[in-house]
Amino acid sequence: MDEKRIAKIKDALAKRTVTLPDGTSLPSLGQGTWYMGENPQTKDKEMKALQLGLELGMTLIDTAEMYGDGDSERLVGEAIKGRRNEVFLVSKVYPHHAGLDMISKACESSLKRLGTDRLDLYLLHWRGRVPLTETIEGMEKLREEGKILRWGVSNFDTADMDELWNTPNGKNGVTNQVLYHLGSRGIDFDLLPWHHKHNMPIMAYSPLAQGGSLRTQLLNDPTIQDIANKYNVQPLQIALAWTIRSNNVLAIPKAVQQEHVLANAEAATIEFTQEDLDKLDQVFPKPTRKMPLDII
Repeated sequence: MDEKRIAKIKDALAKRTVTLPDGTSLPSLGQGTWYMGENPQTKDKEMKALQLGLELGMTLIDTAEMYGDGDSERLVGEAIKGRRNEVFLVSKVYPHHAGLDMISKACESSLKRLGTDRLDLYLLHWRGRVPLTETIEGMEKLREEGKILRWGVSNFDTADMDELWNTPNGKNGVTNQVLYHLGSRGIDFDLLPWHHKHNMPIMAYSPLAQGGSLRTQLLNDPTIQDIANKYNVQPLQIALAWTIRSNNVLAIPKAVQQEHVLANAEAATIEFTQEDLDKLDQVFPKPTRKMPLDII
């Protein structure tokens, strides 16, 4: 591998950071694992991809008990064996496991699959029927026991965040993981400003769009292509760099091929001019009204 390229990536990731409410600093790019661990034939490739990401500085790894019915957590556990302390480890609990009668057992199962005694961050995957008060109480208990160091939420819209904020101990949540990319900007209207106001970063999943026509649009858009040519990078690197353009969004792209891992990490080296951002806003405009929260 090109040592100069690697050094530049590492330096950029060390500088492009997001700060959690407790002061913890994280690189603005982490690693997602949705669909990983489900195919034994690609296991070694997936493990090497995650390990390369760690070496480059993408030290946050996000998984969930839902992914592959625990197989993703098992894969991550193997990938980080012997280097747990290098990793900021995130997992997510099903809504129907988020009550006081189930959350401790669900967390223990995740820890066992991951081969660790603690999670750096535990998220409620999405809202279900369990009252927020109960989930928060369960999260706080896990934190007191040292099984998790922090907790947060996922797929919460602005009204949900208001409710969380006004629930006892709800202010202890440290992040909200939502869908966000150039082709899905709904949160720019009110949710992202809410997070800015409350000093709570967003974690962006599927920052390169999850397949289909939107991803194709990002790949083929002439404006993105022009800006990519300007910086001598790929169109998807421009899209990813846009997602982390502020210091309040941490993106978790997934990659299985080592070159894709490098490309994702390299997005941290791209620094846009205001002209670049204005051009992208023209093609992918910021919403002018409240939009329903996109979820996939």
